[in-house]
Amino acid sequence: MLAGRLFVRSIVSRACLATMGIRSQPQAHARQVILPNIPATTAVAIQCEESTSNRRFFSSQIETESTLDGATYERVCSDTLDALCDYFEELTENASELQGTDVAYSDGVLTVNLGGQHGTYVINRQTPNKQIWLSSPTSGPKRYDFVGTVAAGRWIYKHSGQSLHELLQQEIPGILKSESVDFLRLPYCS
Repeated sequence: MLAGRLFVRSIVSRACLATMGIRSQPQAHARQVILPNIPATTAVAIQCEESTSNRRFFSSQIETESTLDGATYERVCSDTLDALCDYFEELTENASELQGTDVAYSDGVLTVNLGGQHGTYVINRQTPNKQIWLSSPTSGPKRYDFVGTVAAGRWIYKHSGQSLHELLQQEIPGILKSESVDFLRLPYCS
């Protein structure tokens, strides 16, 4: 009954299917691909060239995993969070346009409250995973892995390739309009 039909849920473009001579019929969130004369038990792999402009990166495509041991991870993570805490304190002390700001760092959790209008950033260590997690009121939650070496490494969100410091550099200047912001001068953002 299902022989000859294969339901494919993917983001394969219509052009890719057309170049292979396969008809596609759009459904709600999937595409039905009809492959004539192929039994249902046959595994079929379809590969297509796609544009890289709207490409989503996966962990295996960004950089190789860091081989930080536990002690080195703790040092790199502490240095990163200490530097971020000091820098956020400096920025919020000098930001006259923000009311009710607070920066707190305790037990590996950095909480940066930028007032009711802008929300709270939470940046914390995740020792079992050797990650730093970020909860941003602007972009939501992200998990950062340390890639590279201790001398030239950075915290990367592997789905996009963007570093923790690059994201903060993108979001915080929009909140602290009167301040000059440069997160890229902090440790572990190379």
